[in-house]
Amino acid sequence: MKRLFLLLMIITLSYAFIQSKNTLSISAGVAIFLFGMLSLEEGFRFFTGGLLDKFLKAFTNKVYKSIIFGAITTTLMQSSGLVAVIAISFISAGLIGLTQGIGIVLGANIGTTTGAWLIAGYGLKISLATYAMPMLVFGTMFIFQSNQKLKGFGYVLTGLGFAFLGIAYMKEGFDAFKESIDLTKYAVSGFRGTLIFVVIGIIATIIMQSSHASLVLILTALSASQITYENAIALTIGANMGTTITAIIGALGASIEGKKLAGAHFFINFTTGLLLIGLVPQSVQLIDITAPFLGIKSSDLALKIALYHTYFNVLCVALFSPLITLLSHLLDSILKKPILEESIMDDVLYINDLSLDFPDTAQAVLFKETKHLYSNVFEIIAKGLSITKEDIISGMEIDDIIKLRNKAIHIDMELFYENRIKMIYGKIINFAVMAQGKFAEDANLKLIPIKNANIKIIEAFKAAKHMQKNMMHYIESDNESIKDEYNHIRRSLIKLLRNMQLIFSANEEDIAVLLLSKLKLDIQKYDIAANKSLDNLIRTNKITFAMATSLMNDTTYAYTIATELAEVAHTLFVHEDTTLKEGREALLLNEQEVDEMANNPEKRSNA
Repeated sequence: MKRLFLLLMIITLSYAFIQSKNTLSISAGVAIFLFGMLSLEEGFRFFTGGLLDKFLKAFTNKVYKSIIFGAITTTLMQSSGLVAVIAISFISAGLIGLTQGIGIVLGANIGTTTGAWLIAGYGLKISLATYAMPMLVFGTMFIFQSNQKLKGFGYVLTGLGFAFLGIAYMKEGFDAFKESIDLTKYAVSGFRGTLIFVVIGIIATIIMQSSHASLVLILTALSASQITYENAIALTIGANMGTTITAIIGALGASIEGKKLAGAHFFINFTTGLLLIGLVPQSVQLIDITAPFLGIKSSDLALKIALYHTYFNVLCVALFSPLITLLSHLLDSILKKPILEESIMDDVLYINDLSLDFPDTAQAVLFKETKHLYSNVFEIIAKGLSITKEDIISGMEIDDIIKLRNKAIHIDMELFYENRIKMIYGKIINFAVMAQGKFAEDANLKLIPIKNANIKIIEAFKAAKHMQKNMMHYIESDNESIKDEYNHIRRSLIKLLRNMQLIFSANEEDIAVLLLSKLKLDIQKYDIAANKSLDNLIRTNKITFAMATSLMNDTTYAYTIATELAEVAHTLFVHEDTTLKEGREALLLNEQEVDEMANNPEKRSNA
């Protein structure tokens, strides 16, 4: 269907170009302007990595701050679509909440009005092509530099250059139309005309994927007297409604939270547009009354459209900023996360295409998805020990758990792997590799440890899988010695998994650091004690040779599970807040300190 539509568009435009050079000039202007917008967005992406996370946390903790943040960033980037996509990306990664995202979108609506003022005030009154040429020359020079900031600046310059050049082509095309055809003959007045031109504005914005391009087209056509003032207002309403489609398209690959934000953007702009469709005559009167106070001449229709565009977006903020919390709750009730049943194959919860746009979101998403994978592996390791996840997170004494779960729990670990681990792990590694190839070295230094943590989680799962068969057999054995040894393995791993949960849920950092250091020390002490116990059992002939071999292997597997998961806890705890990374690293025991304390009772007692 898309290809057919594209083919029809190409045929229609080709025929129009043959019939009219002015149509070609206007269309070329739109294309050049859109390419400029894409270059401008690409340029600003070079400056968003690393800093946006800090700015978002600092400036979006209140609704009014979120609105200001959205307005400022859109004014600088001149792309409400890019700001909406950034907001969706960050909300999908969990860096901001839905109410903050809605505030940013409202602010972006305000920020986008500055573009209309600049075009109406200066772009249509001076020769922008004169300024475009040097921008394109210098911008291209900067693009070919290896320095990322210079490259980004180059894209910004060329983006502005192409945008200016596109406006110049559109202006020339509409000016030339005056000599051959008067498009105002196709004007439609009244409410019927408003509806028709609102729909045209929506369709044009959807096709061009840029409300800025639609507004430039409206302003240049109006300045050349090719559309009526009333129809231009209707087109502006349509452009404001159609711009939400960019966010909706951007949210297609986003998480459920990203889809909620796109839904909020759509609801806000469409509701405001529907309210204003029937008030076009009153809007004209309001502009005529207020324009003189701003120094706008009655004949300057382009600036009047810029003023109307501002009124539209200010009304959006006025209507919906008090209702952000209510709108957020409404979207939460409509769009809910699906409840995953045991029999259904699990999939990633956070990874999406938008998260690869910025290093901050890539790291946050990778971190959250790793914890999701760990949660699934945590569950299967528990079942491999013939206990349940609920046993571990309960307050029950470990010895009581062992007494309660004295029978083997039969679980198909291979099937569990296929349904709950394999797909998630594959997508995590693929996402991490793609992110490493896209971002600079400093971003990769944060991504690589988290990727490696996933590898360690899978290694822990494999060890649990190898251990499961003997575990199920020997916890029901008549030989009390081998039964006690396997229950001892269970105790140690239950303690490990319980401490892991406490580390991840600890509210106080000092407690988490203490638990992690203790966890490492317990693993080392257990390994030493397990080897001594195994030697004693063999010497006293309390277990058979086959039992001794199984116990030896499974003790190694248990140690592998413990060490791999301890490293996972270390990585995820340290990287949970990168601003605290160095301080957390300094507080944790290193390998040498753990080894010394495990082998030196005096140091352990002092600790």
